[in-house]
Parts: sequence; C-alpha cells; structure tokens
Amino acid sequence: MAAEKPLVSVTCTAPTNIAVIKYWGKRDEKLILPINSSLSVTLHQNQLKTTTTAAISRDFKEDRIWLNGKEEDVGHHRLQSCLREIRRLARKRRSGSDGDLVPLSYKVHIASVNDFPTAAGLASSAAGYACLVYTLAQLYGVESELSEVARQGSGSACRSMFGGFVQWHMGERPDGKDSIAQQVAPESHWPELRVLVLVVSAERKPVSSTSGMQTSVETSSLLKTSGHTPILLPSVLALDSWIISENWLIALQFRAESVVPGRMAEMARCIKERDFEAFGQLTMKDSNQFHATCLDTFPPICYLNDTSRQIISLVHCFNAYYGKTKVAYTFDAGPNAVIFTLEETVDEFVAVIKQVFPPEMNGDKFLKGLPVEPVELSEEVKSALPMEPFPGGIRYIITTQVGPGPQVLEEPQRQLLGPDGLPKPVS
Repeated sequence: MAAEKPLVSVTCTAPTNIAVIKYWGKRDEKLILPINSSLSVTLHQNQLKTTTTAAISRDFKEDRIWLNGKEEDVGHHRLQSCLREIRRLARKRRSGSDGDLVPLSYKVHIASVNDFPTAAGLASSAAGYACLVYTLAQLYGVESELSEVARQGSGSACRSMFGGFVQWHMGERPDGKDSIAQQVAPESHWPELRVLVLVVSAERKPVSSTSGMQTSVETSSLLKTSGHTPILLPSVLALDSWIISENWLIALQFRAESVVPGRMAEMARCIKERDFEAFGQLTMKDSNQFHATCLDTFPPICYLNDTSRQIISLVHCFNAYYGKTKVAYTFDAGPNAVIFTLEETVDEFVAVIKQVFPPEMNGDKFLKGLPVEPVELSEEVKSALPMEPFPGGIRYIITTQVGPGPQVLEEPQRQLLGPDGLPKPVS
C-alpha cells in the first residue's frame, strides 16, 4: 500500500516553447489569464529541457524545493497555486478510496534543473512550471486537464504541456477554466523545420516578464482600442482580478481585439500548409510588434540590445540577398534570438552567423545541439552582410527542432533526489 512506502518519487522532463504569436499582458494577475491568445513552437528536449524530481515521504517535515541546486522559498504564491491544485485534483480523484488518501498528507520535496539559461528570455519558467505540474500529476496520480494548472504557475507553461505547435486559448470565463492550451499539430508535422537559439546573454533580464506586462497594460497605448476611453485606476493592477461591472470601464485592447485573432488563424494556416515564407514573415512581424509595445510602455522596456538589433539586420539582409524569406527571427522578453529556418538552410546561415559574430575563445563549444556541417561562404554572400565582424557578440548557438511534450524518466540514475529526499551532489 502506498502509505507504507517510506519514499515515493517521480522524475520527468518538460520542454521550453517559443511563441510565434506573442502573449503580453494579463486580464487577471492571480489566475494568469491573458488579454490575447497565443501560439508557440515546442523545442526538442534533446537540446533544451527542465528535469524535475518530486518525492513524498512520511518522514518529510515540510514542503521544500530546490531550483538549479539552490533551495528556494516554497511559499511562493504561484508554486503554491500549482501544488494546491494538484493535491485538490488528487483528493477528488481518490474520494472513496481511504487507503490511498494517506500520502496526500505527506510533505513533498522537489528538485528542478534547467539545462539552459534561466530568466534570460528563453522561456525557462514555461519549462519549469510545466515540468513541475506534470511531475506532481504523475506522483499523485492526477489525469485531469493539466494546462490549466500549469498556466497558474507561468502563463506560457500551459503551452509546454504539449509537443509540436500549440495554441493557448485566452478564454472568456472569469474562473479561467476555458483558458487552456491545445495542440495545433504534432512535432512530426513539419520535420524540415529547424530552430537556432542564438544565446546573446545568459544573464537574468533586468525587467521580469510579469513586471513588464503589468506596466505595458497600464501605460502602452498600443494595448488600448482607439475610440474607447479607458479608466485605469492605480489600484486596478493590484487587484486579484479585474472586476468587470458597471462600476468599472476596463480598457479594450487594440492588439488583442484587432490584430491577434487574424494572426492566430493565419499562423495556423501557415503551419498546416508548411508555408515557411508566410510563417517566417508573420513570426517576425509579431515579434516586432511585441517589442514595439515594450518600447511604447512608460518608462520604456528595452529587452533587445545592440547584438539583438544586429541579428535582425543580418536576417533581413540574408533574405534580401536570396529574394525570399529563408530565415526568420523572434525574440521573447530578452536579448536572445530564436531563428526559424528549414533544414536545407541551416549550414549556410550558421556560417553567416560565424562570419559576423565569430566566437572569441570557445570555438569548440560555440555550436551545440544538432550537427552542423561547415560551409565556405561565397564572396557574394559576404559582401551582402550588413556589418563588420563583431567577435563575441553571440556566446553560443543551440541547434534544435520541434519536439514532444513532457515525459517520464524511468532510469533511477537520472533522479535529482536521493533516498533521503535531498538533492544529489553534483558530480
């Protein structure tokens, strides 16, 4: 019987995802309900993932969590929201089975590790909370809709609950029950699609996504519909949720109402038909609009740096040389670029990147992930590049592809917690 086991543990992995139609701004801060729907690409876990081990034991005195080897405050409200909801679902599922109820009173220990930079604009929170929720669900035997739970930890985490191409429906209900993720196409749908993660900086971004969203919603005119006079009282953003009633006139969002619905439909079409040119152009336009909103925020939020802007220029020059969209960029809330292209273009464009951003001292570690063949660039291509070489502008490149959703690890040696429920020493 489960109650007699001194320790029960589960280890899982979960992917990060990169939005091609961005979500920026919440209508409910507590439940993390977005002001617009979004669509993302799940990246392969062979290159980027979070690994989490969760264990319960009658010997544990309190809930504890370690992130990347450092113990963190388990009382964080988002973490508690996920843990509380998983336990509630487990209790609901086990009602009438008294023998299985005892472990729910046990405390839980959680250890989680990212194999890519944390809080640097690479959706580490998405992978982290998706992995947390999926691992806890496996541990407690929960089989419910999990994207809604993951959303309460990090909005974009709901999209990391699926592989392939995923849309997050903004929903309409105030309780958030219809604000869930849904797979648009599996990871096998577009096998030629490749992703290059250009790591410009692994440092923590100066303005968190949560703080940036709040300020943008409060101050950016690009998030308000023209013709409506919004009333945004200073106390609105401090509420647990926005109260929509005759006493409140909530700002209607221009991007959410007038732009995103059409872009969501068009992006779904691009993916379905594997139309890379249209996919790439729309991806870049939506990234640009997101960062324009950040700049329209007051004070302005500048997630991009000089290297980011050089990458943007490089992409457009490369496409202009060929007279079509062969590569496309997108940037989340950070300076690191994510490049989409097709398999046939990877080798040449990586050579272009190395020409403009030659590695300074880590040449043998500059390329990570899927293999890339060396290519000698023609003089015509070199002459089309927009700038002089900038050594060290890009720290390294991760080459990857579209990948699956969360997975359970069966191998005991990959567990992050030892038999005592404490993190294993790093070897």
